[in-house]
This record gives sequence, structure tokens and C-alpha cells, in this order.
Amino acid sequence: MTLHDTPLSPAGADRTFQVDLRGLVDLLSHHLYSSPRVYLRELLQNAVDALTARHGLEPGAPADTFGIRLYADGSVVRVEDDGVGLTEDDVHTFLATIGRSSKRAERIAEQRADFIGQFGIGLLSCFLVADEIHVLSRSARTPDAPVVEWRGRGDGSYTVRTLPSSAHPRPGTTVTLTPRVDAGEWTRPAQVHALARHFGSLLRHPVTFDDGTGGSGASVNPEPAPWAGTYPTPGARSRALAAYGEETFGFTPLDTIELDLPAVGLKGIACVLPEAVPAGRRHGHRVHVKGMLLSEQAEEILPEWAFFVRCVVDAESLRPTASRESLYEDDTLVAVRDALAERLRAWIARTAASDPDLLGRFLQTHHLAVKSLAVHDDEILRMLLPWLPFETTDGHATLDEFARTHRTVLVTSSVEEFRQVAAIASAAGLGVVNGGYTYDRELVHRLPEIRPEVSVADLDPATLTAHLDPVDRETELAAAAYLALARDALAVFDCDVALRTFQPASAPALLLDSREARHERTRSQLAREQQGGLWGDILGHLRQEAPRAQLILNQLNPLVRTAVGIDEPELARTSAEALYGQAAMLSRRPLRPAESSLINRSFLDLLAHALRKDS
Repeated sequence: MTLHDTPLSPAGADRTFQVDLRGLVDLLSHHLYSSPRVYLRELLQNAVDALTARHGLEPGAPADTFGIRLYADGSVVRVEDDGVGLTEDDVHTFLATIGRSSKRAERIAEQRADFIGQFGIGLLSCFLVADEIHVLSRSARTPDAPVVEWRGRGDGSYTVRTLPSSAHPRPGTTVTLTPRVDAGEWTRPAQVHALARHFGSLLRHPVTFDDGTGGSGASVNPEPAPWAGTYPTPGARSRALAAYGEETFGFTPLDTIELDLPAVGLKGIACVLPEAVPAGRRHGHRVHVKGMLLSEQAEEILPEWAFFVRCVVDAESLRPTASRESLYEDDTLVAVRDALAERLRAWIARTAASDPDLLGRFLQTHHLAVKSLAVHDDEILRMLLPWLPFETTDGHATLDEFARTHRTVLVTSSVEEFRQVAAIASAAGLGVVNGGYTYDRELVHRLPEIRPEVSVADLDPATLTAHLDPVDRETELAAAAYLALARDALAVFDCDVALRTFQPASAPALLLDSREARHERTRSQLAREQQGGLWGDILGHLRQEAPRAQLILNQLNPLVRTAVGIDEPELARTSAEALYGQAAMLSRRPLRPAESSLINRSFLDLLAHALRKDS
């Protein structure tokens, strides 16, 4: 008998699909399952579900009365359970029909929530490592039930027969695989034991493993989940959870957060990472469903902002996908994600209120994650904004510290703008915060919500220029000719030139030029080049008066005082270009090709002038 033999039907009659089992197994191995190793998970899962049904028949039996036994000696892999077993009708109905399993039987349909899987393709995964599956089963539902033997082969054929009760003395099911030669990687005794530990370490039923060497079966899951244990003190519990997190993830957690959602039967821990991670980089989390490992890379269990923790959880009510390697996105998962997010917020609030030292270490490491959360969470914003570190003209400081000395806080729109003005603004007594990093500018603007006495404004070139001291009239007039030549030389960069005095005196020039201004000038230039036509009309409507860059020369600097006194026009132009190039490099923004060319040319011209003078 084969799974795809179907008698011819008369014309117009209903027909059934023909199943090519080899093609189906190939589909499973390449597109549904991530690795052949899942065969053992599917066998364990079927055994656990059978035990669950057996406990439904005998609810008074102790939890450890029934168990699962694994055997692998290199020639066979065997999984034996004390579960509910199968009758001959069950075997014909469920094992010989693709897409259906005993878990869908009507008589246990009302208990479906008690089972791990809800798909009838699990047994087929065994064909990923074996060409034949041998099943012996005896039902616990019928006294003196006969033993049923089912043999399925990779070519799609199968046989069913009944055997005397001595062939399987106790109710339950034994599945035996004869591995293919190319499947040794997954069926060697040590690997079978490792896979059983990997998938089943948190199973509630006792699972043992025997490698055929004559020793007693080793326990696969000797200890319950650490959150299910009892401890003499809260400190002992905390240490046990941290040790489990370290064993699971390979790092010592900064702290562990216990997770408990009774509504969905979820328990577990979140381990706070001891090192910072890039924003948006989401770690995978270990998710078990009813004790069986579902995934080690389940990103969807937590919101995106919670990238500072890794979780291991065990849940009763989460729904796995068809491959049982990830979670199905449904309303339950959304509710769980929101509830776990609230647990993380509560931990931050509790830490802020009761453990300032831990809070400081956490914020020092994960300030970017907290900033991401604070942008969208008013409670976290009010609680932690004063504690978050920012780059300022007073060095790295919290906004609370910064606001004590600066009632007016200025914030830049980019990192390069901050670097341009930081030294000058600090010397001028201005309080400037670098708003160029992710979330920083938005958060600084919300500071008045926490400190109403503080005002926040964006820094613009006019604000900084207004705080630079003008030179006296005589100095301005004496430098007029030089400034005119400098403006002409730098006109190609849409740059104005002014003379001021500011600290530090070691800074010869300051280039004030925002990214937005450069973009506007580029757009205006493009509009000039695209005169006429549809594109030119569009750019013409968008065109505005392009803001000019400003090169502020420092009269306190000896080099500038010498430069403004140059009476040789070409040398004056070259010195102005050199000052512009030096200020552009100090701004640390990317140089345009024309600016790189100007720096090289001005350097060579000044060098040639010096050599001529010496000769």
C-alpha cells in the first residue's frame, strides 16, 4: 500500500491529490525546516503530546509516572514514550494521511491548548535522516488493546499490522529510525544526546538517554527551569537566575529581570547585556513553548527598543508557525510583547528609585536604548532624562548637571556643527549640546518639560556670531582691503568673511556652515544650471535665497594679524584660501573635491612663496 495509490474515479467524480512523498520531504528540508536536526524535536514533541493526553486519561497519576526514553547507538535512533498510544484506526487515520495527526482527533480536540504542535507533518521530518520509520504503539484508551505496527518508507509506501500485546507490554509508542549513511552527523549517539538537551532541557516530563554502552540512562532534563525552583533567600534566587543566564547566553548579565505573565503561562528571565550594542541591532531570544525549545532567534517577542536584553522564556499559549521554529504574529503575541515591554519599563523605574549605582552602570552602557525608549515614553522621559549622558561644551554630562550652569541650552543639528563651534562656544560661555546623535536633539528640546526654568533653542550661526566680540573701527578699516580680496577668493564657496575677536586665541578661524545651508546652495546651483524646461521650473519654484557660509577670522591670533596686513594681492588671496581650508578641516566634515583642491593649491603656493623669499 502506498500513500499515493488512489483508484480511478468516474468522470466528474471528486478526486484526491496525488502526493509525491520524496518531493514533499525535499520541500520540508529546503524550505520549512532550518536543519535536519529538527527530526528529534518533532519526535520529542509527539511524545510530550502523547504524555499530555495520557495524563488527561489518568489525571491522578504523579507527574513523573510517565516519561520519555531515548536510545541511539549509531545504528538506530529510538524514542519511546508512556503516552496515550494509538489504536489501529488511529494509525490508518493519522499516520497514513498527509497533513493530519492524532493531535487533531475529535476526542481530544477540546484539549488542543495542552499540546505543543497543531500540525500533522512532524513525523515526516524523520525522513530527513532516515528512509524508514518504524512505529509500535499500544493504546491506553482500550484495555488489552493490541499492538499496532506501522512502517513508512521514503518512497511513499507503508504497511500496517497488529501484533500481540507482548510486542509492546505497556501503553505508549516507540518510534525507531534506521539512519541513512549521509545522516550520521545528526544521528550519532553524542549528537542525539546534545540535541535532546538542546530542545528538551525544560520539558516537564522526565526524559532519559541511553547510548547502548550498558550504563544507566542519563537524564536529559535533570533540573527544572530555574524560575520554577524554590530558594532559601531572594539573593539565592537572583544568583541562580543570573547563573542560568550566563550559562545560556555566555555573558555575565548586568542584572536579571524575572518575567511572569500568568495570563499566557509565560515565565522566564531577561538578561541585561553588560556591553552596549548598536542601535536597532536586535538579539534573538530563546523561546520555549510548553518546555520545548521553539527558537533561539525569536526577535518578535520584544519591541525594537529593548535591544539591551536577551530573554529566555517558556510559554503555554504562544502559537508556533508551521515549521515550529518561530512565533506566529497574532493578537496574543502582540499582547505578550506589550506586557514584556511594561516589565522592562518597570525594572528601569524600580532601578532608578532603589539602586542608583546599578542605574548609573546601566545608563553608561545602554544610554542609546534608553534614549530610544524615552522618545516614545513620557514616564521614562520624566524619570531618566536628567540622568542621560550627552556630549556638551562642558564635556560629557547629564542634562541635569548641564542645566545647573546654563539656563539657556543651545543644541546643534549635527555632529559636525557641534565640532565646529564647541571650543569657541565654550570660551564664549555658551552652553551647547551635541544634537547630532540619534534621539539627542529631540530629547534636549524636551528638557523644559522636566526643568521649566530652562529654555532650549537650536544653535544657528547668527547666535554664535552675536557672541563674538567685534574689532574696533580702526582695525576693521585697516583690514578692509584684505577682507575684500578674501571674499572674492572664497566666492566660489558662497562664503562670506568677517573679522572678530574670540577665544581661544590659538584658533585662527572659524567656519560656520550648516549641512542644511550647503544643501540649499547645492540646490540653487543646480537650479542655475538647469534653466528652462520642466526640471528647471520645478527647481525655480523651490529656490530660495541660499544662506552663505561664514569664515570668521580671529584678530587675537598672531597669524591672522599678519595675514590682514599683506599688501600683495595674490599672496593675500592664497592666505585666505589657506585659512578657509584649515577651518574646513577642523570642522571634521567631509571635504568637497573643490575644497581638497584648494587646500593642496594654497599649501603649494605658500610653500613656493616662502622658497622664493628665502632665495
